[in-house]
Amino acid sequence: MPAPELILAFDYGTRRIGVAAGDTLTRTARPLTVIEVRGAFPWPEIDRLVADYTPTQLVVGLPYNMDGTETGMTTPAREFSQALAARLHVPVHLVDERLSSRDAEAELREARASGLKRKRVTHADVDRVAAKVILERWFALPAATHGTAND
Repeated sequence: MPAPELILAFDYGTRRIGVAAGDTLTRTARPLTVIEVRGAFPWPEIDRLVADYTPTQLVVGLPYNMDGTETGMTTPAREFSQALAARLHVPVHLVDERLSSRDAEAELREARASGLKRKRVTHADVDRVAAKVILERWFALPAATHGTAND
């Protein structure tokens, strides 16, 4: 049996990048943080996360419209994944992220209704949990990835 690997996932946005972590042994994910984007890719924050978690693979959500066509964010997300691959030299997988924010919002509403989350839900909360949803999708259907940015 192969050794467990730690995976980081990113929900890329032009204002914020949600980040989640998980491992291949339990195939579970947890939201980590949100990185604020101010123009260029926030390499110091990403480098710090990579140094802290030492992932063996990365996952980036790839946005599509409901009909499967690309959105205005598809190309920037691809460019982000390619930049990650070039900078970090680890495999970067692209995963369809359709409805990940909606699923994240539903998860956060449930947590709030059950009392697990007491504060109001913020955009940052949604981005963090959306990254978790993206990673869980990759764990559930690794064959459904859309290639890697390394290709």
